[in-house]
Amino acid sequence: MFSFSGLKKDHTSVSTEILAGISSFLATAYIIVVNPSILSQTGMPFPAVLTATILVSFFSSMMMGLYANNPILVAPGMGLNAFFTFTAVFTYKLTWQVALGTVFWSGIFFLLLSVFNIRSYIVKAIPKPLRYAIASGIGLFITLIGFANAKFIIANPATMISLGNLNAATLTFLAGLLITVVLLIRNVKGSILIGIVLTTLLAWPIGRWWGGSETVITITKLVAPPDFSLLFQLDLVNSLKWSLAPVILAFVFTDMFDSLSTFVGLSEASGLLDENGEPRNIRRSLIVDAFSTTVAGLTGSSPGTAYIESAVGIEQGGKTGLTAVAGAVLFLPFLFLSPLLSAVPAIATAPALVLVGVFMMKPVVKINWNELHEAFPAFLAMVLIPFTYSITQGIIWGFLSWTVLHILTGRTREISLALIIIDLFALLALIF
Repeated sequence: MFSFSGLKKDHTSVSTEILAGISSFLATAYIIVVNPSILSQTGMPFPAVLTATILVSFFSSMMMGLYANNPILVAPGMGLNAFFTFTAVFTYKLTWQVALGTVFWSGIFFLLLSVFNIRSYIVKAIPKPLRYAIASGIGLFITLIGFANAKFIIANPATMISLGNLNAATLTFLAGLLITVVLLIRNVKGSILIGIVLTTLLAWPIGRWWGGSETVITITKLVAPPDFSLLFQLDLVNSLKWSLAPVILAFVFTDMFDSLSTFVGLSEASGLLDENGEPRNIRRSLIVDAFSTTVAGLTGSSPGTAYIESAVGIEQGGKTGLTAVAGAVLFLPFLFLSPLLSAVPAIATAPALVLVGVFMMKPVVKINWNELHEAFPAFLAMVLIPFTYSITQGIIWGFLSWTVLHILTGRTREISLALIIIDLFALLALIF
């Protein structure tokens, strides 16, 4: 639990923690625009998703600070929002109400795993190369979505996909992408958010000067009351069907991989470890992560997860939960800016999606590509996620191919009972 008396023990101060919270917020704030732009494709109102995104980010980050005492922000996760839209709704043909229900139940499941510490057994059963591959595959998936949103990559009957036309809109996207990359290389705080703003400004004249209704930016007013129309709109009954178990489990596993890798990575890099060398307050942090996913289902968003961008604030000296509390508070003013933020065009958020894909490719170097019994299942999981446009399919075929190859090559000792149970769920997912 956070207490001001602990600041001295951690060799930090209120001013340092607040500045660190501002830094983490600037690095994370792009989700305020990007998450609604992805989820609104399901038919959910953009202003309402924006409200849900901010509520999840505020309450979850606040709880991470006060309950888990960690300087880590929590917000709807990239990859998880893509799974919600393009797999749960578009592939499984679920209504967004039912999809929100699966988010809620995955949060409850994740919460039980965290409270009873069952997650440690599950995590140990999942081969590390598959964890790295799934993270990288989701990164490729998000990048593909970004390029498609900008119409830089389009459908082509002859070649399946191809390069789109180089027109004013796609050139503006490329300019925004280049600007954002340069800002990141120069370590400018809030680079992605600044990139979205500058690309939006560059896009302003496109619809008027060169045509294209999808790029016309119209702002009738700057502020409006928050839209709470998505609160408690989830379908709890129809989402709790056996046929939807793969969707719920995919949310659970993806969220678990994401959060655990984030906590471990941030803790190792910053020295925020307990006396046993484990990430500080990891159990409480995972409970907060599960709480965030449950809240997301209730408010109208995809699952929440810990953000690796919190490293920016940690590098600025943030060591306690006060950093997360300061960052949480900064989300609230955006509740009233939905008219302004809804005017941001797809070509302005597309660079952020492409670059998130770049960041998520980092784990791929940890895969031992010289050992084919590890490399092939990892490669299969990584490429099938974008190629099938489904995170679930990548996970399923990655697990199944791993188990089959290890059995056929005499490596059965490396297959645990928990992994076999996961494989059974994967087979059921294919059948149903």
